Amino acid sequence: MRSTRWKAASRAALALAGAGALAAGMALTATAPAAAGTTLGASAAEKGRYFGTAVAGFKLSDSAYTTILNREFNMVTAENEMKMNATEPQQNQFSYGAADQIVNHARSRGMSVRGHTLAWHSQQPGWMESMSGSALRQAMLNHVTQVATHFRGQVVAWDVVNEAFADGSSGGRRDSNLQRTGNDWIEAAFRAARAADPGAKLCYNDYNTDNWTHAKTQGVYNMVRDFKARGVPIDCVGFQSHFNNESPYVSNYRTTLSSFAALGVDVQITELDIQGASANTYRSVVEDCLAVARCNGITVWGIRDSDSWRASQTPLLFNNNGSKKPAYDAVLAALNNGTTPTDPPTDPPTDPPTDPPTTPPPGSGGCTATVSVNQWTGGFVATVKVTAGSSAISGWTIGIGLPSGATVTNAWNANRSGNTGTTNWTNVAYNGRVGAGQSTEYGFQANGTAGSLSPTCSAS
Repeated sequence: MRSTRWKAASRAALALAGAGALAAGMALTATAPAAAGTTLGASAAEKGRYFGTAVAGFKLSDSAYTTILNREFNMVTAENEMKMNATEPQQNQFSYGAADQIVNHARSRGMSVRGHTLAWHSQQPGWMESMSGSALRQAMLNHVTQVATHFRGQVVAWDVVNEAFADGSSGGRRDSNLQRTGNDWIEAAFRAARAADPGAKLCYNDYNTDNWTHAKTQGVYNMVRDFKARGVPIDCVGFQSHFNNESPYVSNYRTTLSSFAALGVDVQITELDIQGASANTYRSVVEDCLAVARCNGITVWGIRDSDSWRASQTPLLFNNNGSKKPAYDAVLAALNNGTTPTDPPTDPPTDPPTDPPTTPPPGSGGCTATVSVNQWTGGFVATVKVTAGSSAISGWTIGIGLPSGATVTNAWNANRSGNTGTTNWTNVAYNGRVGAGQSTEYGFQANGTAGSLSPTCSAS
């Protein structure tokens, strides 16, 4: 279990040039041009955290932009320069110039760097968009390996996989060319990233996962819980937190952060912007992070409103002319009023939170099973959700009749008997025991057409 933490530098260290070099054990140190407590990065570092921003490489020639960047922040994320289409525009031809420029600017000024992102359904180069199946899977894994290797030792954390879950009430995976390579593609990407850059923290990153009751939030939570139980190398979860009128800040945001942290991962607010830049909302977000020991940093997605991808919503801490907004003062005050975190819990909770209201109600006893399907021409992925009834169960067996022509080619989180026709599935060692009303999931990939799958469940 990886128990490294971000650590604050002392006031003396903050005053030294170059004090932001990455130290052993993933300790965060940062150089602040002003006295501690008077800038965002310096105040966050005093609390054992970072305060970062997204940076566009072409804006590094803008002196007004870099003045604010160098003064206020101690963590940098490349806005687009590390994404797949930027770093591998042609297959096996890698391009790092723009990303290297951002990394060098940050590290030469004592800032740390978050890597964003290694695998994503969007902003893929054209050659990758046209691929599928095993060829795409191998190309994705090669990309993860090559890019993470290039930046090894320079990046403190990676968004290994970005936005892999669907919006809406299903709580399941997003249909994408990567998802159609097999439901274990996320796990494979994390394992490849660990092998390529063993010193970096590995994060899953997504949006609309702020509300604890949402099915998407619960879907990500269940994946992280499963990864931790099986030893898949995941160290952190990123919450983009793009708050606006359609997706506002919610009062259970702190519950979301603390619930994920209780699984034994760090939580990070990775792309924060708030429509209208409400000072009260910005303050609440910062206070929520400070209240969770494993919430170790906040990144705003841009510096001035004119730098934002949502410029018309004026969502950032600085006006177009670079002047500070009331939201900036609220954030700085919240950081200065915060406390240094105590050691966080490192083990998952004994009784994980319940599923959201969208989960079908369990039966009165035994178990029930539901299935969701991602179908494409010639194949499909099925995700089966097993839910205990009014009593806990210690094991389960699922029966699924496959239509003619459908053949199972891959499966995860379950033992199976049969690849065609009637198939039977039983729990593996780590997911047999399910609490009353709780759920676990397994999945499989198959050739052919799914048709209408009707799983049956029996419990032991």
